[in-house]
Amino acid sequence: MSLLVVGLSHRSAPVSVLERASLSADAKTKLLHDTLAAEPATEATVLATCNRIELYADVDKFHAGVAELSTLLAQHSGVALEELTPYLYVHYEDRAVHHLFSVACGLDSMVVGEGQILGQIKDALALGQELHTAGRLINDLFQQALRVGKRAHSETGIDRAGQSLVTFGLEQLAVRTPVAEWAHGKRALVIGAGSMSSLAAATLTRVGVREVVVANRTTQRAERLAEILVASGTGVRASAIPMAEVADELTRVDVVVSCTGATGLVLTADDVLAAVSWGAAGLAPVEREEGGSAPVPAPRTQAGPDVAGLDTDVLARLVAAAEAGGRMADAGAARTISATPEADGCPVGPDGRSALTGVDANALELHGTWADQGEAAAQRQPRRSARTHTDATAVRLALLDLAMPRDIDAAVHRIPGVRLVDIESLAEASADAPMAADVDAVRGIVAQEVAAFGAAQRAAHITPTVVALRAMAAEVVAMEVARLDGRLPDLDERQRAEVTQTVRRVVDKLLHAPTVRVKQLASEPGGAGYADALRELFDLDPQTVASVSRADAADPKNDDDPGRAS
Repeated sequence: MSLLVVGLSHRSAPVSVLERASLSADAKTKLLHDTLAAEPATEATVLATCNRIELYADVDKFHAGVAELSTLLAQHSGVALEELTPYLYVHYEDRAVHHLFSVACGLDSMVVGEGQILGQIKDALALGQELHTAGRLINDLFQQALRVGKRAHSETGIDRAGQSLVTFGLEQLAVRTPVAEWAHGKRALVIGAGSMSSLAAATLTRVGVREVVVANRTTQRAERLAEILVASGTGVRASAIPMAEVADELTRVDVVVSCTGATGLVLTADDVLAAVSWGAAGLAPVEREEGGSAPVPAPRTQAGPDVAGLDTDVLARLVAAAEAGGRMADAGAARTISATPEADGCPVGPDGRSALTGVDANALELHGTWADQGEAAAQRQPRRSARTHTDATAVRLALLDLAMPRDIDAAVHRIPGVRLVDIESLAEASADAPMAADVDAVRGIVAQEVAAFGAAQRAAHITPTVVALRAMAAEVVAMEVARLDGRLPDLDERQRAEVTQTVRRVVDKLLHAPTVRVKQLASEPGGAGYADALRELFDLDPQTVASVSRADAADPKNDDDPGRAS
């Protein structure tokens, strides 16, 4: 076994690098094809999630394999190799197995113990099988990783050490309020209809939201997910909308969970600002005009609640400024309301309530630059303080961004009444989570399974040689029986069968002890050389051994044999 993994994750790289290095479906396909085209690799697959990108390959040369896989990761992720290299980690042979088994058990997850990684490992294996880049080693490894992960969840309480990213994210949105209490009666918008978004929708239904609206680029998939939610028997109302209606829907929901495969932002700060402003100023959205122009707010009959104590007249003018000036309102006025100035030079002044009074466009733009400088300084501090609200009940719109790269503009956390939880803030929060005692039990399981997998792989390595040896012995028996027939042609069928069986028993007894013993020795660390010794001792044809290996690898019955790597 020459298993090599090269990758980066939330443990080795900042979120900004992970966002840029994310792989699309086409990029993963091209990466695997190019990996097999490279000389060191004979089989490969890629495990790409929102917080890790790992390329697994069977290589015949370690150093050449590391160089080639690192180069390919950089090439297909779009991040320059010199920039990516400091964040890459490399695991080889047993350490690579240990790493994947730990990942499968949730020990390496952003939220320890989360079980969603098992589905992602299954998807990685399915991709390698679909593209025919996964051979015997990758199939054995990933199938065993799935079994190890399931064993860890069934035999220990690792689930108590953490939750899925969705559940953990909702807990962060709810702050110190129980999620079920916080979610009760809320209206939620789920953007996306993939596996993570479906999990989010199901979780929201389970914790007690009254309605779920699903938006997706393909409307049929959104409608299908909504139908499943309605049929779940929880009594939740569910419906689907096209992506073009997301901005309007923001004004009517309390919670948004987004996880799409988009390469750009799905929700901008302008979208969220406008939605919150409508609700705060007692304004309601109307249908967009023909041609996709921005919606024009119309006054409601009853004013909505204030957001963070702001005057509703100011917010109404803020909406008008946003319509007239595009992103200028987000660059200036929005930051004015939410920021607390700590430096001189702002043309607007410290009082956010008078943000728009007597301020011309040039001054507003200058304020945007000043606010951006303040935000850059704030980003050099721990980001948790910038996004944490002590009172979850004061939040007008709660946003959970589980996409990588991000779906929601990080700048929305500066908008009053908005709480954003994303992959980066989840990582910060989970770093403080206490480790359950069950984690030690899972680590013990991983260590046992790594040893068992290594032994099974080493034993499997010598199996073709043993099979070739027995095939050669069978040929010798057949030749000697034929020779006996020529010398003793008067033997009847019963006598000939008895002689043949006797010779075969002698050969089997002579080979039994050495072949059993050589398998035991080969399964131990450092036992790879026994196959070579067996071939030399019995002068076995290497081509015959290779043909046995190819036939064994091609046997589809071996793919799902649960006992092969145990």
